[in-house]
Amino acid sequence: MITPPTKRIFVAGAGGIGRALGLMLRNEPSLSVEVVLGDIHQRSAEEAAKFASHGGTGAPARAVVMPESGSDDQLDRLLDGMDAIVDCLPGSQAPRMARLARKHGTHYLNLTEYVKETQEVLAIAEGADTCFALQCGLAPGFINVLAHDLFQQACEQWEVDRVDRVRMRVGALSTCVSAPHYYGWTWSPVGVATEYVKPAYAVRGGAQVELPSLSERETLMIEGQPFEEALTSGGAADLPQALGGRVRDLEYKTLRYPGHYEWVESVLAKIPAGADRAALLQQQMEAAIPHCEDDLVVIYADVEGKDRHGRLRLLRDALFCPQIEIAGQRLRAIQSTTSAGVAEVLHLIFDRGLSGPLLQSQIPPADYLDGPFVRLAYGPAWDNSGDEHE
Repeated sequence: MITPPTKRIFVAGAGGIGRALGLMLRNEPSLSVEVVLGDIHQRSAEEAAKFASHGGTGAPARAVVMPESGSDDQLDRLLDGMDAIVDCLPGSQAPRMARLARKHGTHYLNLTEYVKETQEVLAIAEGADTCFALQCGLAPGFINVLAHDLFQQACEQWEVDRVDRVRMRVGALSTCVSAPHYYGWTWSPVGVATEYVKPAYAVRGGAQVELPSLSERETLMIEGQPFEEALTSGGAADLPQALGGRVRDLEYKTLRYPGHYEWVESVLAKIPAGADRAALLQQQMEAAIPHCEDDLVVIYADVEGKDRHGRLRLLRDALFCPQIEIAGQRLRAIQSTTSAGVAEVLHLIFDRGLSGPLLQSQIPPADYLDGPFVRLAYGPAWDNSGDEHE
């Protein structure tokens, strides 16, 4: 067996996702990697490197301190030898890290749902010899590839080239909640507050539209359990553009337990006009909502339309993704599902030698959904769901 060449990966951001990604990459037998984790805080970087160094057969993960903005001599020297930068920093940092990737001729991948920053990175990536893969986490990320796969299946099975509706739903939830907020922090507070405030992009009547977040609230039943869904920002990735001419209605909504959105609306109603709504919402949510280690990721996607005989049809997937363990280290569900999404895209980039911008609609669904990282994080849920991806 030929040993694959070692790839050097710089993970920017040593939080929960960054350290989980390092652990995943080092423990995948089909890859030979060296992982460096960077953070503005030395202690965070070192703790993340220690966590990611469990298991695997290669060198332990290393830690490096990053400057808060721009770059410095140490970071520039490090990036000159990297094969990829995986950006796990807050979405506002995406253009900065993309410019560094372009400067140093390395692949760039990120997770962010931020729309404006995504457009900036696309401009930076124009004409690049390396790959710039955007919005590669869970939502945006996995949910978009899953929905696109269902769309392609529906068109093939129903012998049509357009459908009525594509729906994407994801909830990163704690397993137990209480009044009045019915929520527990399982991932980034700034990410939650931002997606609740910034506009959502969708397709209505075949046209791309901008809609207010937290609107179109409805109840969705999954395996007999009620969830509340509402439009939020960024989760649709580029599917409104990619499928806009072939679907009447398409949207992404975030799942929460009933009662949560009503509480959020009550908080937003007290924020004065002209204030920074995302920052104040985050502040007030963090003051009221506890952080939790117990979590579950709930995923739902469906495609609805008429087949060539005029019969109304539906294809759907529903997954409950639990926590998993790698090399004796417990990963929360949000860590494993988000990290698996970006790791799988990185795997495809190396395997296929991809270059230039890579959006979620351009990722080959079959290879991605059957890849080693997706199988690791989502496989237990698929194995229990009995769906068509088995």
